[in-house]
Amino acid sequence: QVQLVESGGGVVRPGHSLMLSCAASGFTFSRHAMHWVRQAPGKGLEWVSGINSGGDSTNAADSVKGRFSISRDNAKNTLYLQMNSLKPEDTAVYYCARDSVKWVVPGKTDFGKWGQGTQVTVSS
Repeated sequence: QVQLVESGGGVVRPGHSLMLSCAASGFTFSRHAMHWVRQAPGKGLEWVSGINSGGDSTNAADSVKGRFSISRDNAKNTLYLQMNSLKPEDTAVYYCARDSVKWVVPGKTDFGKWGQGTQVTVSS
């Protein structure tokens, strides 16, 4: 069955960096666009970034543009999110999600497959 397992979350100080990973299994990873979506405490889902199936086209929300970078390794069935210059407002549970198509529609959050999430806390 489809599995998405996130890792790499933790507690960091403002200005520091983290890299999240999402290990995928149970499907042909290279045939799907992939996304990172986050949910801050008491708030709804916020699309963060997406990457097309081939890994050569990415999009990011304005709130993270220039600080976060999404990438993928189709040989390793793994999705990444490099997060730099972290801010307290980046505190959230971060989920990876599988799209049903190969391309990215920025802002989309109605995905059929989700990981369990990894907590990122940015605090001094």
